[in-house]
Amino acid sequence: PGRSDRPPAVALLRRLAGVLPADVRVHGVAEAPPGFDARFSAVWRRYRYRVADTAYGADPLLRSFVLWHDRPLDVDAMNAAAAGLLGEHDFAAYCRPREGATTIRELRVLTWERTADGLAVATVEADAFCHNQVRAMIGALLLVGDGRRPVDWPATVLAAGVRDPGVVVIPPHGLTLEAVGYPPDDELAARARAARNVRTLR
Repeated sequence: PGRSDRPPAVALLRRLAGVLPADVRVHGVAEAPPGFDARFSAVWRRYRYRVADTAYGADPLLRSFVLWHDRPLDVDAMNAAAAGLLGEHDFAAYCRPREGATTIRELRVLTWERTADGLAVATVEADAFCHNQVRAMIGALLLVGDGRRPVDWPATVLAAGVRDPGVVVIPPHGLTLEAVGYPPDDELAARARAARNVRTLR
């Protein structure tokens, strides 16, 4: 691009490296197939949220992408609570409403594990997420994990269909987008058109 004598892909990579924030890197570029839309062609998204619950706080080297929770967490209780959120539902109770946008989503994966370094890590996968949904759900599950709410509370909030003042949208720094899935190239345009339709519960 521009006056560079490098191959276009290499020149674009270098240009992006110079303008993107330090915590965002692009490792490769390629021409997208016809009909591709980065947002609407996607069929699933996967996030992880990392939490430290040790008494001494988060490792200073990890503090930029790990939340410190100042109470011990029961991962088994959080997994039991998470099971009540799986499936296709109206997640209005966990979303910030946007005019004209649906809050119906299919939550396919929501699991917690304790890693070798002691972190509690949530893996969350859905066909799509509405605004603040992941951080609100994780916030609700943390209240179960530290014993302040019963295991069935997150599902009760979901069923109520309205935002519960007890649900806290936790900080964004613990959240990482890990992967996005797309259909075959010849289905990209159709998927993008379908994703723009307002959904209703079946």
